[in-house]
Formats: sequence, structure tokens, C-alpha cells
Amino acid sequence: MAKLGTHLIVDAWQAPADLLNDPERIRRALLDGIAAGEATLIDMCVHQFSPHGVTATATLAESHIAIHTWPELGYFAADLFFCGRGKPEEALKILVAELQAKHFEVRDFTRGYPTPTNPEAVYSSQGNLLPTVV
Repeated sequence: MAKLGTHLIVDAWQAPADLLNDPERIRRALLDGIAAGEATLIDMCVHQFSPHGVTATATLAESHIAIHTWPELGYFAADLFFCGRGKPEEALKILVAELQAKHFEVRDFTRGYPTPTNPEAVYSSQGNLLPTVV
């Protein structure tokens, strides 16, 4: 596979509800994470739900970071996709630290393009060659 990026999928638990329900805290954590990850912010959207919860997305020159919080459960889910340069692992460390999650799990995916003999080929999740749709 020709690597095009790193995609981190994160589940985090036992974070304080007041932090997870604070849109400005989420915004600051994202900005600090972007700086630590050596990424370039293009745009950010932060939305406060009622009665609780925050969703925030940061569009980056390197791709994106998204976070969704469930304060009532002390849980957040985050998605960090960096292609090209940048350090998504460093950005993640900041998010976890600033939102004070006591436990977290990360799934790390390499994103990219298959490099078979036929560059038009597409593979299924089982690695089987699938017909290309044009």
C-alpha cells in the first residue's frame, strides 16, 4: 500500500463531565492539539448540544480532527486523520490530557492506495480483488 496518511480512532472514558460539556475548553484542546501535532488549521466548528454534549471539527491542511462528547457518560470519541506531514499522536496526547480522560483506546490505521499490478484495482476488506466501478 502506498501510505497517504495516519488515521487514529479514539475512545476515551472517565473524563470530567464539566470539561466535556464546555465548548470553549474543547476548542482550546483542539487548538493546542493542532499546535502540538504540527498541523495547519483551516477552519473549526464547535457546536454545543442541549442539554449536554459538544461536537467539534477542525479542518486541517493535513486533513481533520473531530471530537464528540457525552458528558453524562464521561466519554468522548475522537477521529484524527493526518496525511502528509504532522504528528497525530502528539495531537492526541494533548486532547486526552486536557480533557483528563483516565482511560483511552486508540486504533491506528494506515490510509492509502493499493499498489497492485493493475493500479485501477480495488480490494475488499478481505483482500479480494473487486471489479472497479467507473
